[in-house]
Amino acid sequence: MKVKAAVFVGPHKPFEVREFEVTETPAGYGRCALIASGICGTDLHFVRGTLDVAPESIVGHEFVGRLVDCNADEAAALGLCVGDNVIADIAVPCGECLLCKSGDDANCVNMKCTNEPSVAEKPYLWGGYTEVNYTPLTNLLKIPAELDPAMVATFACPGPTAIHAFRLAEQAGVKLRKDMVAVVQGLGPVGCFAVLYLKAMGVGKVYAVTAGRNAQSAAQREVLAKELGADEVFSLSRDGAEAITARLQAENGGLGVDLCFEASGAPAAVAQGMDILRNRGVYLIPGQYSNSGGIEIEPQIITFKALHIIGSSQYSMVDVRDYLAFLCAHPECHDTIVSLGNRYTVEQVNEAIADAMAGGNVKTLLVKE
Repeated sequence: MKVKAAVFVGPHKPFEVREFEVTETPAGYGRCALIASGICGTDLHFVRGTLDVAPESIVGHEFVGRLVDCNADEAAALGLCVGDNVIADIAVPCGECLLCKSGDDANCVNMKCTNEPSVAEKPYLWGGYTEVNYTPLTNLLKIPAELDPAMVATFACPGPTAIHAFRLAEQAGVKLRKDMVAVVQGLGPVGCFAVLYLKAMGVGKVYAVTAGRNAQSAAQREVLAKELGADEVFSLSRDGAEAITARLQAENGGLGVDLCFEASGAPAAVAQGMDILRNRGVYLIPGQYSNSGGIEIEPQIITFKALHIIGSSQYSMVDVRDYLAFLCAHPECHDTIVSLGNRYTVEQVNEAIADAMAGGNVKTLLVKE
């Protein structure tokens, strides 16, 4: 049997759709049939050349599928069996470095990925842009039966990414509270999930800031953000950065907002985020995930406001588990989440990439025909 996969052949080049033989499943691995696999902003950085990945490879790290082949005993030891819907986590921390030993394996300094091998190496299909995927059983998590796996795929990476940032905040003593005022910068997948999560966790006021360069897309995102729980949405192109900053600095009796979550990836957002935070405000920054250039900041703002700035770049298996638990606990969100995914077949990968880069989709998913 042969299946299709989209092969990354270098930045600024179209993906090549190729057929690959479905081979014997290696020991310790599960073979999974595609249900839905997301196109992440990280993948778009590969295409733009702002992040490096070796061609020729099958990129993608948001694979959700059905487990169709594995060693039954190996799977059973991990609570898995053929027929399970699963989500694949590509991260393989070393377990030996300082970060791993201190309980932060998401930031392992020797991190490996399950999708690293070349497409020339059997069983070939290591990544996410493929109709069949091979992942170590230790990196597969069973999706609870009550969850639609295609819905789970919508935020398969953005959900755990945001949750890990909030986990680091909690470890630093930051509790999400009803009397808190929070701002999310950017309404891509990570930003949308952050809005949803903050409101579901009971945060009293949640605002969103979007660039809004495309008027039609911006209007749709504004409606969506409010459906997800945002109390108000500001557009940089419509409202202007100065007016937005002044409006948000007025919160808490003129002190500013309690928490800002940067999910835009725009370097300029960081300066504004520092400006709108109150004294002892908390800034979570998972969005700056590429070399998109630098900006000037006024570092004395950090000092005089005693800001708490927390970076967060990866997530771990525990964050994926918490993402699944969050979805189980909030079924009222499911219909909205499903509506966010625009679906393309693997053969339509270049159309999917183009639409994702144009910002027309909240979430872009590759699915089986």
